[in-house]
Amino acid sequence: MSDDNAHALLAAKRREHVIDALARDGAVRISQLVDDLGVTPVTLRRDLAQMEREGVLVRVHGGAVPPKGAVTAASADTSTPEHRTIAVLVPSLNYYWPGVVRGMEAEARARGLKVVLRGASYELQDERPVLERLVASEDIAGLIVAPNTDTPHSHDVARWLHESGIPTVFVERDGVSPDGAPVESVTTDHALGAILAARHLAGLGHRRVGLVMSRNSPTSRKISTGWHQAAKELQLDARIADTILPDRASPDFTAEVNAALDAMMDAGITGLLVHSDPEAMAVVDLALNRGISVPDDLSIIAYDDEVAQLFTPALTAVSPPRASVGRSAVDLLIHRMGGPDRPVHRVQLSPQLIIRDSTAAPRAQ
Repeated sequence: MSDDNAHALLAAKRREHVIDALARDGAVRISQLVDDLGVTPVTLRRDLAQMEREGVLVRVHGGAVPPKGAVTAASADTSTPEHRTIAVLVPSLNYYWPGVVRGMEAEARARGLKVVLRGASYELQDERPVLERLVASEDIAGLIVAPNTDTPHSHDVARWLHESGIPTVFVERDGVSPDGAPVESVTTDHALGAILAARHLAGLGHRRVGLVMSRNSPTSRKISTGWHQAAKELQLDARIADTILPDRASPDFTAEVNAALDAMMDAGITGLLVHSDPEAMAVVDLALNRGISVPDDLSIIAYDDEVAQLFTPALTAVSPPRASVGRSAVDLLIHRMGGPDRPVHRVQLSPQLIIRDSTAAPRAQ
């Protein structure tokens, strides 16, 4: 087959995929087509421009929609997304979660959905009353939830969600239904984030490293798993067990950070991963107060990258794709609402490491 024929065949397959997606979803996004088809945005924009000239679609910002009057699976459904409300319940509206929520709101707005948002707390033992009020107050077509998985009521919440019959997507949580089947979810590969941090420190020459965490949470447990896996593979000395700090509002917080620094300096640790940004900033401040240079004496990587870049020194950080997590959760929920019998999807997105000023090679011993 000639190169021209091969290119024509690939273009025809892309065209067929776009037409099928328009008929099914009522819209296509270039970002999603890039993932689906494995071609560049430039190629897809060229395809869409040609299809628009042929009257197959109408281009809009970031993608395309069917021409006016076209019948699609979405438009043929009397309960189209334009007439739907989804509810979102997350454990906090501070730090990590606003980025996720902004991604949800942007995607929902682009897809014609209304979002009802509630922020709970990490201390809430039972989310069922909040969920019941949400469902009672609105005609809810779907739920995006980050439930607390560490309470005696976690199984009761999972059962309530299952028995409600409302399409549900977990965000930044793994879960199973009462019958043991996996629950639809969008998560960040936080274990990979810790691996990226450990590899960066090892690449700079650090051999003795430590991990400091703000709480025992689903995220911190994944970070710990990845960290210790990487330490073993890279033959790093991670002899200090995971340090879990008290809440920043606790009167013991400063003393606990200082005690952790004492233990780490005694052990000769030169590189730290700290979850999350505020804790990392506190560790840097207290280290500097003690005459410990960052990064010359102690390299520090923050996990979350919410405000790490604003600090001095700007903190090297693992940056989860918060907005993409939110957008993917809405996209997954829309597909679940439109296809209740489709296989369960569990989407995992990768974080990235942003290298800034708080990491460097260790001083010569």
